[in-house]
Amino acid sequence: MKNTSYWMPIKRNKVDVSELKPAKSPATFRESLRATLIIGQAFSLIPVIGVFRSTSDVRFTWLSWKFLYLFLSLCGQIFITIMCIHKVVNSQTSLNGTTPIIFYSTTCITMLMFLQVARKWPDLARYAAKIEELDPNYDTKLTYKCNGTCAIVLALALLEHILSLLSAFASAMVCFPDMSLYEGFVKHFYPWVFNYLPYSPLLGFMTQFLHFQSTFIWNFSDLFVICMSYYLTSRLEHVNMKLLAAQGKYLPEVFWRTTREEYGRAAQLVRKVDDVISGVIFISFANNLFFICLQLFNTLEHGIKGTSECSSRNQGSTVFGGYEAAIYFLFSLIYLMARSIAVSLIASQVNAASNTPAPVLYDVPSPVYCVEVQRFLDQVNGDKVALSGLQFFSVTRGLLLTVAGTIVTYELVMFQFNSPQDGATNTTQVH
Repeated sequence: MKNTSYWMPIKRNKVDVSELKPAKSPATFRESLRATLIIGQAFSLIPVIGVFRSTSDVRFTWLSWKFLYLFLSLCGQIFITIMCIHKVVNSQTSLNGTTPIIFYSTTCITMLMFLQVARKWPDLARYAAKIEELDPNYDTKLTYKCNGTCAIVLALALLEHILSLLSAFASAMVCFPDMSLYEGFVKHFYPWVFNYLPYSPLLGFMTQFLHFQSTFIWNFSDLFVICMSYYLTSRLEHVNMKLLAAQGKYLPEVFWRTTREEYGRAAQLVRKVDDVISGVIFISFANNLFFICLQLFNTLEHGIKGTSECSSRNQGSTVFGGYEAAIYFLFSLIYLMARSIAVSLIASQVNAASNTPAPVLYDVPSPVYCVEVQRFLDQVNGDKVALSGLQFFSVTRGLLLTVAGTIVTYELVMFQFNSPQDGATNTTQVH
């Protein structure tokens, strides 16, 4: 047989088979949110079993040490809330006096919301795994983005908590000079407990732990919403990348059908997630809104003094020379506003990513315009894909301006109708 290799050119495929195989494993729901779940469980939230196992092994059970940890923590938070209510009932009531009630009661509600999330989490994880099996997403930055955000938020939350402790210790040194440092600290920082119960180191430690837990649960609510938004945005952006690469090109009807179906699965995943975490989103936005209004009101009314009934301004033995309360108050206000803005903007990216296909579909050439393109357009324009707070509001970019307008209106009304009171105002530290 004649050798044809000399006269017939051998064409090699431009894309080798090995090049079609992705070099890295796909970004999954389980891997991306694993660190977030571990952090939440450290503070008694999302008591699901199987975080380190496969998705099929993830389950929720009432008979587990994680649920017992949540139950005991919830009982402790309810106890602190009752003590705060008891203090308000037996003393002069003011806005700052009711702040601890709101802080600890919202912690209890948040824990119950996350219990509901835990009950629905196994089904949600399996649903996301099915979609990932059909439409694998190779976003290599997703896991690093979630883990990096966890590290930044927790580091800033820890710094804020340390500043609040320094402020409390500095004030306690002046208010209770005849007591031990720790006894004076807990009596000054937790008057709703130690004004009515005798001091003991064990009770002081338990009260301080519950306060520490409440602070980080508040921060974790925002962190959880941010990381879930990262994942959903990545799923939608995976579809958008295909569409943007095909913009203006002559492609067959089957391409538009498969892409539309993939977009539909991503949109349905957003709805599933929203059904699970909408309660957390609602309490997160409501909590942030209240404390931003409170902090801004105190700032406009009294300035950034950060002083309580005991001032350590003249004491030179403290870390910041008596300015611990002012430094804490300023840092807390800036951090709270920055975190709230970050949650709003990152969560709104889900809605923004869902609207990206529309300009691409409008740009489809007339010769290849088909019924699948029209169905795709109707789905994008007629269906609002966004996270929500118990369906009361949808998290879009316009929500940030709406919240800002609400805050300005509240501050103007409160500043107008608030009458000046005699004596120093006690700004309660709850962070």
